[in-house]
Amino acid sequence: MAKDSFNIGDEVAITATVRGRVTEDRVSVSIPSYGQPHSIVETAKVTKGQPIKLVGDVTYVDGEAGKVTVNLGVPVTVNADTLRLVTRFLSPKRKAP
Repeated sequence: MAKDSFNIGDEVAITATVRGRVTEDRVSVSIPSYGQPHSIVETAKVTKGQPIKLVGDVTYVDGEAGKVTVNLGVPVTVNADTLRLVTRFLSPKRKAP
């Protein structure tokens, strides 16, 4: 497991590598420990091999396998050690009646 244990609702970041431009506004990226192709909408000038930060919310944690599912528009399941914690989820506090 990673240094920090992740909980559902935490905002995490993944550093992906740009593989190339697919269309004028979409870029193909390689996400560590994720074996599927993934593309994102990116209008900025990015080049092949450039690292890019993807931010999403944790939707599922499998503590035994060390896997975490992150919502990046689509669910992406990666190893917990490839993630960095951005903000921890704090549940809303109950107001006094």
